[in-house]
Amino acid sequence: MSTLVIVESPTKARTIRNFLPSAYKVHASMGHVRDLPQSAADIPAAYKGEEWAKLGVNVAADFEPLYIVPSDKKKIVKELQQELKGATELILATDEDREGESISWHLLQLLKPKIPTKRMVFHEITAEAIREALQNCRQVDEQLVRAQETRRILDRLVGYTLSPLLWKKLAWGLSAGRVQSVAVRLIVQRERERRAFRSGTFWDLKATLYAPNLEFPAQLVSVGGKNLAAGKDFDDKTGQLLPHRNVVLLDEAAAASLVARLQDKTWTVLDREERPNNRKPSPPFTTSTLQQEANRKLRLGAKETMRIAQALYEQGYITYMRTDSVHLSNQAIEAARECVTRMYGAEYLSPKPRNYSTKSKNAQEAHEAIRPAGSTFRTPQETGLTGRELQLYDLIWKRTVACQMADARQTMTTVTIGVEDAVFRASGKRIDFPGFFRAYVEGSDDPTAAIEGQEIVLPLLNVGDHPDLRSLEANKHETQPPPRYTEASLVKTLESEGIGRPSTYASIIDKICGERGYVQIIQNALVPTFTAFAVTELLEENFPNLVDPGFTSKMEQSLDDISTGNIEWLPYLREFYSSETGLEQQVKAKEETIDPDRAKTVTLEGLGDVKVKIGKFGPYIQVGEVSASLPPDVTPADLHTDRIEVLLKQKIEGPDQLGIHPETGEPIFVLVGRYGPYVQLGKVIEGEPLPKRASLPKGVKPEDLTLEMAVDLLRLPRHLGNHPETGKKLSPITADSVLLLSTTRAKSKITAPSKSQTAPIPSL
Repeated sequence: MSTLVIVESPTKARTIRNFLPSAYKVHASMGHVRDLPQSAADIPAAYKGEEWAKLGVNVAADFEPLYIVPSDKKKIVKELQQELKGATELILATDEDREGESISWHLLQLLKPKIPTKRMVFHEITAEAIREALQNCRQVDEQLVRAQETRRILDRLVGYTLSPLLWKKLAWGLSAGRVQSVAVRLIVQRERERRAFRSGTFWDLKATLYAPNLEFPAQLVSVGGKNLAAGKDFDDKTGQLLPHRNVVLLDEAAAASLVARLQDKTWTVLDREERPNNRKPSPPFTTSTLQQEANRKLRLGAKETMRIAQALYEQGYITYMRTDSVHLSNQAIEAARECVTRMYGAEYLSPKPRNYSTKSKNAQEAHEAIRPAGSTFRTPQETGLTGRELQLYDLIWKRTVACQMADARQTMTTVTIGVEDAVFRASGKRIDFPGFFRAYVEGSDDPTAAIEGQEIVLPLLNVGDHPDLRSLEANKHETQPPPRYTEASLVKTLESEGIGRPSTYASIIDKICGERGYVQIIQNALVPTFTAFAVTELLEENFPNLVDPGFTSKMEQSLDDISTGNIEWLPYLREFYSSETGLEQQVKAKEETIDPDRAKTVTLEGLGDVKVKIGKFGPYIQVGEVSASLPPDVTPADLHTDRIEVLLKQKIEGPDQLGIHPETGEPIFVLVGRYGPYVQLGKVIEGEPLPKRASLPKGVKPEDLTLEMAVDLLRLPRHLGNHPETGKKLSPITADSVLLLSTTRAKSKITAPSKSQTAPIPSL
């Protein structure tokens, strides 16, 4: 007798095999074994003539899905069928969520087992968890399967109905999606806010004061009984003070005058206030909070975070990584508290076990937060992990242990200091007991936020004391536009708005940043492209509900209600897609009314007669009959009239001439193309080969380029010579080396070696 156990991945199979009796054979399905067809080539011959087959869902036949076995899964299915022949029992041990339930259901449909079949579920891969799961097997949950299938059908209906419309009206290869398009719209809206933003300028004063044995800073807060203007007092759209603000706005002259007036005056402590403050630790990780924190602290994208977490789970290091729950089992709480006592001491343990409950009404999937696996937690050093796996496990371990630690006790101190009619304020923080800070401090999306665990020390000052002034300086400030989304802040917004499921956020971000080209990641910020603007405008104007966060959140709730049986799936799909006001009829109507030229024109205020359009080869600007391509480094928020003037001038008058090449006598031009700035040797002559060109090194601006640097760039690729021992050619100098070479040559008078010499490698 033998039992066949099927899991999703080889790693999971290897780990679980260690905890099962020898009669159990474990094999991997390699994820889903069936899905809707991805292209026309996937459609079976029997359905090729059916119009609905392109959609993959037979709308007229109660939305029956057309499931196929992808070509790369056919071999795996045959192997599983062969293994099943010699088995006396089948156990489906796929993940404990809707996707895992769906994989098990599809395996049943394909394998059609004639032997006893069970569904085994667990949220961690440890000997104890596997033993318990074997004793508590169940059947496949048909309701969960139906909920997942409805979600899959709904996503296909939206994507495959809207995307062809984008191909016809905008550009081939674009796509729309039920959650993807809402995420793109959020990012576009933030960019619109940044574009509409007008900076306001204000000045303030910073004093460096001295009391016995300690210097400390103090900031000007009021003059003449009125508060000093700060960023919150300015209108984001005008850069001017908001109306009815009774504040003092200092300009440079007024700030300098105030500095001069206060320099030699007496500074007096007017008030000292101390407020105790207790901080509680954050709950253990859910899928979304893990993605957010890994992005903030480790600079990991959501997709990479989930890949690493999946590997940690399958190797038995952490519990299941797709969960909305912050709940911890009694076993986990005991393990965390044991770690606290052993590593930090009993005084760092919370007086009572902390039990966390999930606030989100839609929370579901696995039943426990992400935590180290097992009844005892291995410390990061005990795991033997390295690299990113170690870093992520360390993050999970610290967060889990910290949640059972005592509160951090702090005292917040505010000292008010007067000088003449000006009032300054100094703020401090004393950590009376670090509590959970010893193990873990949560990151912040605000780059200016203070680190929670950092102490800010002030001297002991009493009312009437006179601290000495060491320095007083005026500082200029400009209000800042709303920050762009990062992966962390976008995930946080999607979750708070109830858009999509946390388990799908990684794939959503991956699609819009990679596959679809709607978003660039620049210094960890999500920056929308002009194409994202065009697609968002088209959807906003013609299908406003589909990109409305509130509407999408209600759809998510309906899908959850289907999983609990509160809503019937078939009537819901009919109403959404096939009714008179459904998506199918909306798209048919809009195909007749949407003007392609209008759809390809991006709306950006403040550009006058300049139009920004989406072309076959990317975005471009147009004024009358003149057009010029936009370089990839130009974002919608950064496209202003000065940049447009340069691009149009280059197109009309030709490129700027930097100088004459000292060897060939040809002119060297500086141009900006689709892929950024570059230099060109000579003019383009029709019928002749294109002149030699070279891209500027990363970080070098066209205005900073010198003739010597341009000549060096145009010599590339250039070999340094042959290796003195092996005789092999040394790697060519790259464009990024040119700036360094030019600088080195100027300082050390290095001259290029002759062709007959073997060039030594310069020390850069």
